[in-house]
Amino acid sequence: MTQATELPDSLWRASSPEPAPSTRPFEGEATADVAVIGGGFTGLSTALHLAERGVKVVLLEAVEIGFGASGRNGGQVIPGLKLDPEQLAESYGPELGERMADLAGGTADFVFDLVRRHDIRCDARQTGWMSAAHTDEALKLTHERARQWAARGADVAALDGPGIARLLGTDHGGYKGGWVDRRAGSVQPLAYARGLARAATAAGAVIHEQSPVVELKRANGAWRVRTPGGSLHADRIVIGTNGYTDGLVPGLQQTVIPVRSYIVATQPLGDNLRRTILPQGHCVSDSRQLLFYWRLDAQGRLVMGGRGPLRDRSRLPDYEPVRRAIRRLYPEIGEPEWQYHWNGRVAVTMDGLPHLHEPAPGLAVALGYNGRGVAMASRMGKLLADHALGAEASQLGFPVSRLSPIPGHAFRLPALAAVIAWRRFQDWRAGAL
Repeated sequence: MTQATELPDSLWRASSPEPAPSTRPFEGEATADVAVIGGGFTGLSTALHLAERGVKVVLLEAVEIGFGASGRNGGQVIPGLKLDPEQLAESYGPELGERMADLAGGTADFVFDLVRRHDIRCDARQTGWMSAAHTDEALKLTHERARQWAARGADVAALDGPGIARLLGTDHGGYKGGWVDRRAGSVQPLAYARGLARAATAAGAVIHEQSPVVELKRANGAWRVRTPGGSLHADRIVIGTNGYTDGLVPGLQQTVIPVRSYIVATQPLGDNLRRTILPQGHCVSDSRQLLFYWRLDAQGRLVMGGRGPLRDRSRLPDYEPVRRAIRRLYPEIGEPEWQYHWNGRVAVTMDGLPHLHEPAPGLAVALGYNGRGVAMASRMGKLLADHALGAEASQLGFPVSRLSPIPGHAFRLPALAAVIAWRRFQDWRAGAL
């Protein structure tokens, strides 16, 4: 598995309370019960939950822990899925759909429980998340979502225009209302990933960074995982490479579309601004076709992200739509000092749901979190650990689906560019930021 090795100049790399783990590249020959490929939330959670149950697990990361989306995202810990509970029941049947909703609804609590249990220093705050609606249609959808989750006992509420303006600390966004989910919150995502690595190692997992997997082969009922430095032999394989998935497993890369998310961070704001912007500490995302998401970090920086160009190497002008959104939302900030700019890939699926696959006996994969990976990838790691230990699909509470490559995937870049341009036009026509 080959990867570009550029490291983002991100706020998270500059400010992680958790130090980077001390590891060495994989070399020679070794055996494991389970080999985990990918050092993000999915792989780290899998390794942790396996090691805690006495399984001999080795994790191989191509670059460094949190190199991919797990170390580059906005740090929002949002429960639930893109589909509402009633949609899940309609799509998967009342029994499985209800179990999927229960599982997804508990993902934020799952993350914060992990943080507490392993004393992970990641500025964790379970202060809630808001979805801000910029059109009447979006407002109706957000209120319906709040209704469905409230009916299941979740601590949520619908918001009108004045209500969301008060919690945002601004009425310049033109938002008509939305909903708030108090189960949610935020973490410093790279620190959280590093804390999971520390916890997994303490439980007995072995982690090797700078160890890209270049070949997978199955023979005599077992797997051989080859890296540039040697070969690891394992009974089972778990892959958690998400938006950085390549051609290691035929057809897997074609099941998701990696889009780019661009994030900026201001200098720490003064005390007066901190008290007025997001005064109750919520994180936010909006209902635009090309959404924005934002929050304050532990030092009072305003951190905002949004979609942008698809190329791997970004240029400073690529971040201007996000910076412009900050200036329009909170004009009292003036022209901020922009301390950090970085970007990363978000793995998007056609149905908007994460996928759990078993492409071959003893090989399991989870990917496609559609921008909600902090919470769902952490929980999916526990599912993958259960699966590796023999849990049947019916016991997981989440479907195991076959690989289904996206038609025309080879033409995704020009097609996506056209889609992004169209959605940007729709947002402009709707009067969004």
